Parts: sequence; C-alpha cells; structure tokens
Amino acid sequence: MYKEYKKFWNESRLSKARKLGLSTYEISTLASIVEQETKKNDEKPVVAGVYLNRLNKGMKLEADPTLIFATGDFSLKRVLNIHKEINSKYNTYMYAGLPPGPISIPEISSIDAVLNYTSHDYLFFCAREDLSGYHAFAVTYEQHLVNAKKYHAELNRLNIK
Repeated sequence: MYKEYKKFWNESRLSKARKLGLSTYEISTLASIVEQETKKNDEKPVVAGVYLNRLNKGMKLEADPTLIFATGDFSLKRVLNIHKEINSKYNTYMYAGLPPGPISIPEISSIDAVLNYTSHDYLFFCAREDLSGYHAFAVTYEQHLVNAKKYHAELNRLNIK
C-alpha cells in the first residue's frame, strides 16, 4: 500500500498540494467533500474552487455532506437547519476550516479536481432545481439565495422532506 501511495502522490501532485498550502491528508479530506457534493466529474473542479475560495477567505465551508456524515444518517435526502446544530467537528456550518478527516474515500477524479481546481470568484452553490445533479453557482449571497429558493421550491413541490 505504501508503494502505491508513493506512486500516486508523485512530484506533480505533491507540488500542486504544496501550492495550495495543503497536506495530502487535507487534499483527501477536501476531495471527499467534493466527491459527496457532485458525481459530475466535469463539475468537480468548480466545486473544489468554491471550497478553496471559502478556505482562503476564512469562511466556513458550510458543506451539507459533512452534516450528513455528522448525523450518521446517510439516508437523509434533505439537510435541514436542525442538522446545522449538531455539535461535531464535521459540522462545517459550525466550525471553520476542514473537518478532522475525510467523510468518504475519494475517487482519483475528486483528488485531481482539488489539485486542478477551476479558478473563479464563486463562493456559493446549491443543487439546480432541475435535479440534474449539477449545481447553480453564485458570487454573492444574494445570488445564492435566489438559486436556493428555486431548488427548495422544487423539493417542496416533490414533497421531499
């Protein structure tokens, strides 16, 4: 396993991690969150960019997958405000920075999405109301609220609680 680890974390990947100021463990932790946010490989670098922007600004990640992990209820279909009150280091609505470890085993595509993130100004995103698995991205909180309202309206219409 160590041999494979060394082969995977080659100089190119290590160099990118150093440029981000993150350890391989931190890269894997962030990649696990990206992995749980989207299964769309073409969107993973954009999602990674949002989280890196938030980390660089000292903002909380506010990642729903970390709340699901903190609850231990992986059947949750909708994260509610009550879940944001869970006192866990994995609650990225409560605690700033990365959680203490990965919330899943990230695929290589997710690790590489973090290492090769898309540079942009987005600070927010939520699932699209078309339920395609893609996300609507926003620079401002006001834009995010508009996107979130559309998504929540669709969940309500479908009676997803």
